[in-house]
Amino acid sequence: MEQWHKSACILCACNCGIEVLTEDRLFKRIRGDKDHVGSAGYTCNKALRLDHYQNAADRLTSPLRRKENGEFEEISWDTAIAEIAGRLTEVRDKYSGESILFYGGGGQGNHLGGAYSASLLRGLGAWHRSNALAQEKTGEFWVDAQLYNGHTAPDFEHAEVSVFVGKNPWQSHGFPRARVVLKEIERDPARSLVVIDPVRTETADLADFHLQVKPGTDAWCLTALLAGIVQEGLVDQAFLAEHTTGSAAVLEQLAHVKIADYALRCGVDEELIISAARRIGTASSVSILEDLGVQQAPQSTLVSYLDKLLWALTGNFAKQGTVNLHSWLVPVAKHDTRRDLRTPVTGSAMFANLVPCNVIPDEILTDHPKRFRAMIIESANPVHSLADSPRMREALDALDFVVVIDVAMTETAKHADYVLPAASQFEKWEATFFNLEFPRNTFHLRPPVVDPLPGTLSEPEIYARLIRALGLVTAEDLAPLHEAESQQAFAQAMMGALSSKLAPLAPFVLYETLGPKLPNGARSAAVLWLAAHKCAMTYPEAVKRAGHADGEALFEAILNSPSGITLTLDDYADTWRYVGTEDGRIHLAIPSLLDEMRTLDSAQVWTSDEFPFVLSAGERRSFTANTIMRDPTWRRRDTRGALRISPQDAEALGLQDEGTALVTTKRGSVAAAVEINDRMQPGHVALPNGLGLSYQSELTGTAPNELTDSNWRDPIAGTPWHKHVPAKIERLTA
Repeated sequence: MEQWHKSACILCACNCGIEVLTEDRLFKRIRGDKDHVGSAGYTCNKALRLDHYQNAADRLTSPLRRKENGEFEEISWDTAIAEIAGRLTEVRDKYSGESILFYGGGGQGNHLGGAYSASLLRGLGAWHRSNALAQEKTGEFWVDAQLYNGHTAPDFEHAEVSVFVGKNPWQSHGFPRARVVLKEIERDPARSLVVIDPVRTETADLADFHLQVKPGTDAWCLTALLAGIVQEGLVDQAFLAEHTTGSAAVLEQLAHVKIADYALRCGVDEELIISAARRIGTASSVSILEDLGVQQAPQSTLVSYLDKLLWALTGNFAKQGTVNLHSWLVPVAKHDTRRDLRTPVTGSAMFANLVPCNVIPDEILTDHPKRFRAMIIESANPVHSLADSPRMREALDALDFVVVIDVAMTETAKHADYVLPAASQFEKWEATFFNLEFPRNTFHLRPPVVDPLPGTLSEPEIYARLIRALGLVTAEDLAPLHEAESQQAFAQAMMGALSSKLAPLAPFVLYETLGPKLPNGARSAAVLWLAAHKCAMTYPEAVKRAGHADGEALFEAILNSPSGITLTLDDYADTWRYVGTEDGRIHLAIPSLLDEMRTLDSAQVWTSDEFPFVLSAGERRSFTANTIMRDPTWRRRDTRGALRISPQDAEALGLQDEGTALVTTKRGSVAAAVEINDRMQPGHVALPNGLGLSYQSELTGTAPNELTDSNWRDPIAGTPWHKHVPAKIERLTA
């Protein structure tokens, strides 16, 4: 029978609401959900191809165990759970729980399992985690923590001036209804769009000011822009005096910047920089967003700092059309400045409690006594998605034990001791915790669209079975919660559990006790009971303004709203209450980054005669997405994932459209299809993200991380410089 189901797209952090018409297990049609609380019917072309994820030919349907000869054999779930629990116990008992590293858990919409994996880790005495945020956003999180100890949300719907730094929202989105909002800005003569990007992107096509920097020179451009604001007298002095500390040191440094020299260094006309500075400095509201184009490039942490100084020096904070601190259901993007966590082997800083992705091999390939000995990898493919794939493969093979939980036999799963088949994101209850909006923050719990593929389990159930096998909780422990006959009695019993030895295992406790009582099999949503109550206690007024009397009402609304809910409604005055510094002010001076800013006076070049090109390894395009889209037939354009190169460079190298080039870096060489594209500057080439996967024994395009180097990273946050890889390009002949 045909039936429409409400759900959400899982290909980027926006998680736009969709409706899916199914027949048996097939997705016959997909359209935007007009009732969705965040996207209101909007979706891009990528969401319409999600059947290629759901019904891919490489789904796993049985637990797998590696044999001594390296091949895999099917085993039962009971056997897999018992053996994995035993192997994890062995590692814990011999080396301690701290030798176990958890990687992944999420993707772009696979999040409910994360809470239950935390219960498993705590039960094992493990706490080291990492995921994609640790190769993307941790530098920005650290800067946020130094400035105001929070996380900001931009408001492009109302901004007079919108600024995008290393960001192409036409392709990568990053905020609700991105393409609609961009077109609205373009059509309004009273509004302006500023883009800082070395590529003439689709967003840059709409811009009033495209500051087309040379690759890797964003820090010089942003510093010149800030210096223009200071030297033109466009600083909001009243805002700085009332709401910030440390502004004098920042202003003094920017007052002496030689704008003409910095403009020459970044390749942008000085007058264009000054014009953009004047437009930003005189606007009634400015909103700004950065992304991987600068967060995975040289001086990324410094760039995040400069980016935030743009709105801070001009007072574009805590009002409509600017950036605002926001409430959230669960903080997922926050660094605690009170804790100086370090990795056990290299002593690398762990911002937001995450092991930097680029140091993971260094934490394994060593004889250090505290090296990682085991990994649990869930809904992630680090062999493909992290820097230096050959070294990542070597690291996995050096571990004592690896278990992978995923829907397919990924490049990473091939190196596991056990592979557990997960239900797809449309076969279970799921949600996203990227609640990063202001003033109306939303949340969407989505039910299954189809039944689980036989032989698969949801991640919460997998973790629950492992916790049971480990014997971490007894029936006696759970008895008071099972016996509670009312909401009030259950809440009281749960509060008691949270003050007992069960506290670290709270998500599992809820899964076992509240979970079976939830309607329509929504057992995995049990952890949201705790999240809803905590949210209501943390933001009581914002929750009430959104229409929820208390945490219980918020939880009920989450369960009963198939198109999502507004969980909090913030007020602009709330922004100042959300500032997390002790004095409630923004601390503008970050001494280490001001020191780094001074080094910009000295020329810095990362390419060489041997590797003269800058390779952007992982560009977003119309038909690229995260690597859960393994079936290559989903792509209607750029099916080979071509190397984009400027006409000038192509002519000099004798390259032809649809020909083949050899791309070589310090770490290796790959062959890539060629696309001559005048959006690229001379000396700058790009490969798309998400390709180079093995699908039905065929390689789909070029894998960029066969070329990247795990040591090529930001010295502060450890984030990789994927967008600035020195490379050599040659014509490849048959």
